[in-house]
Amino acid sequence: MKKLFLAIISIGIFSSCQCNKTVSKDPKTSSNTHLQDSIVIRAVFDTALSDGKGYEWLRDLTQNIGHRLSGSPQAEKAVAWGEQLMKNQQFDSVWLQPIMVPHWVRGAKETAYFTTKNTKTQVAICALGGSVATPKNGVTATVLELSSIAQVTEYGEKLKGKIVFFNRPFDATLVNTFEAYGGCVDQRWAGAHAVGTYGALGVIVRSMTGSIDDFPHTGSMGYQKLPQELRVPAAAISTKAANALSAAIKTNPHLKFHFQQSCKTLPDAPSFNVIGELKGSEFPDKYITVGGHLDSWDLGDGAHDDGTGVVQSLEVLRIFKANNIIPRHSIRAVLFMNEENGNRGGKRYAAAAKENNEIHIAALESDAGGHTPRGFTYDGNINKIALFKSWKKLLAPYGLHDWEKGHTGVDIAPLKSDTIILAGYIPDSQRYFDYHHSANDTFDKVNERELQLGTAAMTSLIYLLDQHLD
Repeated sequence: MKKLFLAIISIGIFSSCQCNKTVSKDPKTSSNTHLQDSIVIRAVFDTALSDGKGYEWLRDLTQNIGHRLSGSPQAEKAVAWGEQLMKNQQFDSVWLQPIMVPHWVRGAKETAYFTTKNTKTQVAICALGGSVATPKNGVTATVLELSSIAQVTEYGEKLKGKIVFFNRPFDATLVNTFEAYGGCVDQRWAGAHAVGTYGALGVIVRSMTGSIDDFPHTGSMGYQKLPQELRVPAAAISTKAANALSAAIKTNPHLKFHFQQSCKTLPDAPSFNVIGELKGSEFPDKYITVGGHLDSWDLGDGAHDDGTGVVQSLEVLRIFKANNIIPRHSIRAVLFMNEENGNRGGKRYAAAAKENNEIHIAALESDAGGHTPRGFTYDGNINKIALFKSWKKLLAPYGLHDWEKGHTGVDIAPLKSDTIILAGYIPDSQRYFDYHHSANDTFDKVNERELQLGTAAMTSLIYLLDQHLD
């Protein structure tokens, strides 16, 4: 009965919006429009919180398919899962967009230890995505501990024959943990490239997390144009093990470190972006995109990164339909493939839009986990930033106080232009890097209510973009 009541309210609201063409769409000058928006947003939150589907969709994706590394059988199953789910929801159009993706495989579980005198200490590591393997019997060498990429040139030839240990931790004083991540992730991405030219034998990188635990965190690394013979194996070490290794080096500077991994890169594999669309009633040839990435790393089951963004994006379209919200513009939910180690999906989607002369007016990405919503970032069309920020007063009562200019998302970044609005969903970040890229990123770490609140926030923003843009 409650659902029917909400639907009746929504029908009435949108009938009045469609009929009264004299009503201004500027919330600064029209209290009537502001009231109508407030009522619809309330209905959106009620639907998400009382009849949300995303949590069970996420359970299905993570428990029955699991991790979804690009090129893997699980990624292929996830594409079929996403396509069928969109068809079951009866979106106006559903299709697959072909792409070729990198295909890196981890191989057997990695092993590592360090020795001091007669003591062997086992440590938790995992190969970084894109790394080469060690020799069959592994690599053993003394360790040189560094805290920055800049130190590589300082040590130069002293790196020859060594295993380089990058050990710069998160800055605990930064409230925004994404800033802390950005402050040290260069070790992971560029560390192996930096030391390869000096004859190092391998790289060990402190995991990108503020937690002290025994979960190593993987992630992309790159050799750029480094010749094959100079490419050294690279692995992440858990923060607990990193602290133990650092302490041991201080008292035993000549200790030996050993690690072994069997990862390899296979030829590119075929895959797809999964796209579902609700056709616009007024501007069917203008598009608003909402999306997350379907691929994940292979250690956990990709729940927060980015299963939550996937199901939230699907829910946006479902909630529109559930509340009889007829979009003015065509709205697409896009499940991007290959964000983690290549962004092939995001690049292909933008390229296809250009090839087809599509007009994209806005895009929203959810790729920061499924925790409590805090707000949105903004990029792109500077002429619309005042309008964008004016919506804060509509969503602040739901806890969305952060409206700031900044990075919005890897997948939608290729769409950037002077005319499109790009937005990134901001949830609370304090727990995200406890799970990010690790075996700890599992379904049980996602709170159902927090996920639903984020879904409602995203749906509300897509509604506002659709209603107030031409």
